Amino acid sequence: MKTEFALKLVLDWGRSLSGFAADHAVEAVRGGQYILESIQPWLDELSARTFRDPRDETLILAFYRELALLFWLDDCYDHDLIAPEQLAAVELALAQEAPRAPSGFESCAAQRALLAQLAYDRRDYIQLLDDTRRYCGALRAGHTQAATGKQWSYAEYLDNGVASIAYTNVFCCLSLLWGLDMACLRGRPAFRQAIWLISAIGRLQNDLHGCDRDSSMGETDNSVILLLRRYPAMPAAKFLSDELAGLTRMLRRLLVEEHLPPAWDALIDAMTGIRTHFYETSRSRYSSDGTGSTVRTEPQA
Repeated sequence: MKTEFALKLVLDWGRSLSGFAADHAVEAVRGGQYILESIQPWLDELSARTFRDPRDETLILAFYRELALLFWLDDCYDHDLIAPEQLAAVELALAQEAPRAPSGFESCAAQRALLAQLAYDRRDYIQLLDDTRRYCGALRAGHTQAATGKQWSYAEYLDNGVASIAYTNVFCCLSLLWGLDMACLRGRPAFRQAIWLISAIGRLQNDLHGCDRDSSMGETDNSVILLLRRYPAMPAAKFLSDELAGLTRMLRRLLVEEHLPPAWDALIDAMTGIRTHFYETSRSRYSSDGTGSTVRTEPQA
């Protein structure tokens, strides 16, 4: 699917959502392309069993829309894009098997209905609903904590941050669309540990890369900022870089020992490198100098 065409379709889908921005679509398509390109050889191999074409535009667009939805939800909490009662209703709609979105947010229900229809394994769809509940819950907890001024410990922050990075949503959506057997793999403790580790890695990568931007915007839901507020003399960035290196070594050892399916090795490897290949090339959302701009689209009447 050509990038310009994909962007148009994602924007058309999100245009009715209050506060949906051009950068939500741009970053969703960019990130989605990076992930799919990273694992395409393995998706090609799986297609002989699943008959799911990695180049199927319906599947690709559904994946991009889910990523855009996650970006939009994140900003709904960070920037109060919609009223609290609307956000609560949207959350409920996104976590129901038969979603009914509030007026003006029908695109959310349409996305869930599409994924239910496309699911290769129904269990992935049910799990995606649960993952979405946890994602929204983690965003809400982070927003509430920042608003109250109370400080989490580093362990509490990381535990919540693992859910709010939304990697499980991304993985589950990929599995749902292309038959990656995540529902079965979740039964393996080592697989669950691998998912936790890559999510923790993603959280720390995100925080280290976006620290300057978050600080300039007055945001406090960042592990670097949290540690500096608790311990002003602490070399927080160095500590977290060391933590990141340790988590990465733990993940590498686990992957060597456990022999996950090749598609998952490739996917986890791609997500490990996302800071270099995605964050650092972002023109807006992940700009670390705080100069990134956000262009809002006007909701349709």
